[in-house]
Amino acid sequence: MSQKYKYIDLFAGCGGLSLGLRSSGFKQMLAVEKSYMAAETFFHNHIERINNTFTWEKFSSSETSILEQANKGLIVRTLEEVLSCKELMNSLRGEDIDLVAGGPPCQGFSTAGRRDPQDVRNKLVWQFLDFVSAVNPKAVLIENVAGMQHGFKKYGLEATFNQLVAALNKTGFGYIVQPMLLNAMHYGVPQYRPRIMLVALRQDVAKRANARFSPETWQSGAIIGRELPLAFPAHPTLAPLPATPDEPCLTVRDAIYDLQGGAYELASNCLPEYAITMRNQIVDVPGEEFYKTHTKGIRNHEIRDHSYKVKKRFRLYQVLSKYRIPLDVITTPLNDTISKSDRLIRINNKISNAQYPLISPDGTLIAKGKEELIDLIFELATKKHSQRPLRWDAPSHTVLSLPDDYIHPSEPRTMTVRELARFQSFPDSFEFRAKVTTGGKSRRDDVPQYTQVGNAVPPLLGKAIGQSIMKALSSAYSINDSYVFSNTEDGLYYNEII
Repeated sequence: MSQKYKYIDLFAGCGGLSLGLRSSGFKQMLAVEKSYMAAETFFHNHIERINNTFTWEKFSSSETSILEQANKGLIVRTLEEVLSCKELMNSLRGEDIDLVAGGPPCQGFSTAGRRDPQDVRNKLVWQFLDFVSAVNPKAVLIENVAGMQHGFKKYGLEATFNQLVAALNKTGFGYIVQPMLLNAMHYGVPQYRPRIMLVALRQDVAKRANARFSPETWQSGAIIGRELPLAFPAHPTLAPLPATPDEPCLTVRDAIYDLQGGAYELASNCLPEYAITMRNQIVDVPGEEFYKTHTKGIRNHEIRDHSYKVKKRFRLYQVLSKYRIPLDVITTPLNDTISKSDRLIRINNKISNAQYPLISPDGTLIAKGKEELIDLIFELATKKHSQRPLRWDAPSHTVLSLPDDYIHPSEPRTMTVRELARFQSFPDSFEFRAKVTTGGKSRRDDVPQYTQVGNAVPPLLGKAIGQSIMKALSSAYSINDSYVFSNTEDGLYYNEII
């Protein structure tokens, strides 16, 4: 393809979406990320390798103007500050940008937390639209969690999802929106990760491409294991077809089996294809060859140190999971609303599937019999039961921003940054920077490595979406100016939607 389509990444984070878009053939013009920590990772992997920490600190500080940062390709500021820089916005307006993409922070309307419509993080979505209106790109991509679809019923307000669709229709010259619910595991990512995507074409571009849209939310899982022509005879133009609709999804084993023991373990001829790809894919950034020469070992794979009691609890979780025993059994001894005898009855009922002796995956004896298991449950009782071990033969659960939620399938520990990055489809050459993790009040502002990974768009999912958008743009600018519109029973064309 001779033409390079240009994109801007807002709320860029560490750069997962950008990595995917670049892999699909887009050219990065600009990224905006306010977090100093996440921006450092973005710069290191998308602009140039950081070999001098002082140089990065100076670049990302207020000493460097927005225009100077923009010339380098990354602005470490809020989007509000970018919008207020008239010289920059005028310049971008004249660049004929093809795509504005990004994932505005979703915590304000995520079903995982308090859903307050007055949350300032919801307002960032509307700043995103102000930017789109000012720059007037040919296409728009907004990525977020599936919780956007739910309204703020308590406040009598419509879902952010519906508000966004309506607002995009009226933004700038107007955009035709294709809502999509895509699961990363359908696109070669070894992780169950459903995400809402709003992909839109400017009205004139949609008309040129004779693009097909569906008013309903297109779901990647709807066609898995079916004959494509029958299941979706009129699939929307912007919807990326699953990578392997008739094959099993990749698993935890595919992703990290070679990373046990804190290092690369298996010989290359024994590796799953996915692991080989993750090992061999090189980040295309200035300074990588020098950096690779002077960096030894696998990056971001430091195993965290746990206390003896925590490891003991992790082993217990692993054996409970093996026998499909509810993990919340470990909270039962602390339930002071019932008597101890009732607690024992509940525990007995829950552990009925256990087969003794119980031995953890690393060979440690957990319990010789039922009484020992009950004693262990009382010894290790905790009110926290969100931690759960992953399974070798299944995709990872959704990677979150906290490092303590998932336990290794066979080792009594939590996952490393690199292992979670593998679940997200980041190649091993992509290095995460800044603090590894943080806690307490620092969680409000810090974006350490674990958070960067958990907040990112899986690059392979970004690549699939990028390819669909690029195909539509190529169609729009490779056909003549005469358009034929037709009514069909299997879908809606552009002129039927507006």
